[in-house]
Amino acid sequence: MPGEFYIEGKKEKVDISGILSGIDDIKSTAGDIENQTDKLSGETPLSGSVTANWQTAEADVVSVGADRARHKVHDLTLSIQNLVGTSITIRLYKKVNGVERKCYEQTFDATADPPGLPIINGTWGIHSVLRVTLQSNNAADNGKSIDYDCMLEAM
Repeated sequence: MPGEFYIEGKKEKVDISGILSGIDDIKSTAGDIENQTDKLSGETPLSGSVTANWQTAEADVVSVGADRARHKVHDLTLSIQNLVGTSITIRLYKKVNGVERKCYEQTFDATADPPGLPIINGTWGIHSVLRVTLQSNNAADNGKSIDYDCMLEAM
């Protein structure tokens, strides 16, 4: 019968059910590990371009992530090569205890700073939408395009 074994010369059967259960546990754990390591390759990069009236008011560039979805943001780069403003303000917003809050703000000068700005250049864990905005102090920037690029990893 399957699962019943006898050792030669002994009359009692050897119970290996604990061993088989242990093997099933190892298979399950190996599957869990494989699911986690499959995520390490990251998701498809998010990149594109958006046009808005940047000087008229703060405008959205891109939203990254999703509510109740855990991600690691490894890189978020904005390109301001089309702008001429001397005060380009980048802001990041995310939910804190269910309410969207500003959690980052930095001002750049499109005439002096490099055209590519690494806004996030490390790993930052998020579990809701991360909204990226931009505002310029120069009306000539209205209608200009901003490029963005973002690398995400599911957790």
